Amino acid sequence: MRNKNIQFSFLVIMMLASLVACKKEEYTIPDAVSQLTNDCIKRTIGPSIVSLPLEFAYAMAIPKSSGKLVSAQVEASIAGASGTYLEHRSFFTNSSGVDVPVLVGSPSLTVDKTTKMTYSIDTNAATLRYYYVIPEEARGQSVSFTFSVTSSDGKTASYKMGPYTVSRMSIKKNLAVSNGVNAFISIEDMAVYNAAAAAAIPGKIDLVYLFRAVPTTFTHALVSPAADAAYLPGVTLPAGLNRSTKLRKVFNLQDRNLANLQFGIYVDDVDLKNVDMVDMPNYAIGLRAEAGVWVETADKKYRAYIFVNSITAAGTAVISMLRYTL
Repeated sequence: MRNKNIQFSFLVIMMLASLVACKKEEYTIPDAVSQLTNDCIKRTIGPSIVSLPLEFAYAMAIPKSSGKLVSAQVEASIAGASGTYLEHRSFFTNSSGVDVPVLVGSPSLTVDKTTKMTYSIDTNAATLRYYYVIPEEARGQSVSFTFSVTSSDGKTASYKMGPYTVSRMSIKKNLAVSNGVNAFISIEDMAVYNAAAAAAIPGKIDLVYLFRAVPTTFTHALVSPAADAAYLPGVTLPAGLNRSTKLRKVFNLQDRNLANLQFGIYVDDVDLKNVDMVDMPNYAIGLRAEAGVWVETADKKYRAYIFVNSITAAGTAVISMLRYTL
């Protein structure tokens, strides 16, 4: 009985020690800003693709007793393409989760690699959006950014972001295809042609779009010009079209960029490099909206991912594509 009491007492002591150890620490209010301070986050997720923007939120503040914000700027390691700018409005999020803009300065100016915005009101805190449109020169390279702010007391603060690797992929969105009309697709050009235009560049035509209501398993299709005639019913190809392009149909791969920001999935360089195209057919039938097709050109120069944005029963569709040079 004595041993049991000792064991019980030890258990109680251990439980009390545990409760003391797990006691929640008291919350302390963070120190107020005592000097010019800045911070930054990258809002864009997914691969960084040439022609698309990278978006950042740049926050800065200074105590009222020290002065006001005078200017903000961003210097990129590679000059951005047309459309690069730093917002002249500050944003805050209201109780409904909506971003609300407040005018704080003049529209930004970009000279070479640097984009600068000058404040036009007296303010000691702001959060600005920066949009960097990725240029062709950055393809396959890394890009970095230095954000900086200047205050009326002559102080500056800076914040570095990156480096970010830019994808080797190219993107083309919302290409309209139609049965028997604009039906000829070039992966190299990332473009759609009619029969006359396709006849002038036969070596560039990789796919034919067609629609057949019967049989119902056929419907919308992307077919290689060299495919068996059974997969090109009623199609008269322009002279010289003879490429045998490999295709691999896939569902539930709604790339966010191709699907106009509706979903949270991304196709990246590594996906296009590693997709298994061995023994794939040269046709893909029975396509539907939000389906996709992996593509490998006959010369193995390109791989692509084609996403079907929408279809109609009249034999038209809208497609978008990512292309990777092997």
